[in-house]
Amino acid sequence: MSYFLGIDSSTTATKALLMNDRGAVAAIGRSEYGFETPRPLWSEQSPHLWWDATVAAIREVLAQAGIDGGAVAGVGLTGQMHGLVLLDAGGEVLRPSILWNDQRTQAECDEIRERVGREELIAITGNDALTGFTAPKVLWVRNNEPALFARAAHVLLPKDYVRLRLTDAYAIDRAGGSGTILFDLATRDWSAEVAHALDIPTEWLPPTFEGPDVTGTVTEEAAALTGLRSGTPVVAGGGDQAANGVGVGAVVPGVVAMSVGTSGVVFAATDRPLVEPAGRLHAFCHAVPGMWHLMGVMLSAAGSYKWFKETLASDLSYDELNTAAAQAPAGADGLVFLPYLTGERTPHPDPLARGAFVGLTVRHGLGHMARAVMEGVAFGLRDSVELMAAEMELGEVRVSGGGASSDLWLRIIADVIGLPVRIVGTAESAAHGAAMLAAVGVGAFESVGEACETAVEVGEITEPGQDAAIYDQVYRIYRDLYPSLREPFHRLSALPREDGS
Repeated sequence: MSYFLGIDSSTTATKALLMNDRGAVAAIGRSEYGFETPRPLWSEQSPHLWWDATVAAIREVLAQAGIDGGAVAGVGLTGQMHGLVLLDAGGEVLRPSILWNDQRTQAECDEIRERVGREELIAITGNDALTGFTAPKVLWVRNNEPALFARAAHVLLPKDYVRLRLTDAYAIDRAGGSGTILFDLATRDWSAEVAHALDIPTEWLPPTFEGPDVTGTVTEEAAALTGLRSGTPVVAGGGDQAANGVGVGAVVPGVVAMSVGTSGVVFAATDRPLVEPAGRLHAFCHAVPGMWHLMGVMLSAAGSYKWFKETLASDLSYDELNTAAAQAPAGADGLVFLPYLTGERTPHPDPLARGAFVGLTVRHGLGHMARAVMEGVAFGLRDSVELMAAEMELGEVRVSGGGASSDLWLRIIADVIGLPVRIVGTAESAAHGAAMLAAVGVGAFESVGEACETAVEVGEITEPGQDAAIYDQVYRIYRDLYPSLREPFHRLSALPREDGS
């Protein structure tokens, strides 16, 4: 039996998923790490953490499955998008990676809009300049660390640094590349026009590949460290959301992938490069050859619930907290939560947006607050769904991520967005998608669609219920809150902080 390995270098852990040639998950390995926030709005991580965790996760998954690395026929890569990995000419890391959730680059975003033109930027790349993307991070290093910038020779994304360590090859998938805002969405390759306008040398940017394309093979050095066989093909893979789209079967128009992890993502495949005119949705290439996707991103989804539990209910388990939330009524007795704990992207591209409970009274208890957090995240997801529905027809929603483990949260999401939802069989759907892309790349399946038909397992459908009408009313109030609070949020962000900044 042949196996295929999907490696997911996420923000908090690297996961290695082993899939057999029948599409079934054989084992999952995991190695965790942290990230640093040395200043307000900053989020950084050492690339060496990803490689060390990759080695550990691969070793673990091979041991779990009880197989030799020679049984792995192909490797696919995925991971957190948008992070800047800056290397010198010898491939050495110059500084900690600036991550997707870093918010320091507002001035550079303004600079990009001025240099390229906002409308032209959206027309070429499918996206406005936002603080999370890669290009503003490159300019930030140029503007703030000029001596280090002068030594730069390569720009990679996190998973592509792992690729470099595995194969000694510089390469990037087109889904990940389009998330840098240095990409021409229509031609599915780097935009010389945008790179030139920003004075970013195109020779710093790696060759681009479709998701199932083989980009290199495992080196002898990497084989000795990981237990894989030297010469094992490594395919391009895809950014975490594109790979997740493959992992849940969102590879044809109409099927929506919704990830309720640390961040919240609404993702829908398209057969042409659609662009939301105001740039409030991201438009990227898909990991499926010849496909694109629209995507909305909220920065704190299940992360909001985790924060709430750890801050206000640390003595309770998640099951106990969910039980308390279930005892509160739909609409949480007039309590609304804004999930902007780390700023926001869709539909409010505002790094200074803040979280808030609105409507709090003495009648509200822990259960009301927990339910309000769940509902607030669902309202944030609906923001993306409504923008997407204006551009294309939406059908079934397939939910993954930690939030999908809560039946209550699934019901709330279905009621709030007004669409049927169902969970998928594997919790690590991005790594599963990467493994599927590897299987396609080495010829085990003829197409990504065939791989999805074989490997993707979906659960029962949760239909919108009677609470949908209540949530329509609350959602209208929710939408009014950010515009009303934007100015106070920005004034609060300007106050002196505990660290003196």
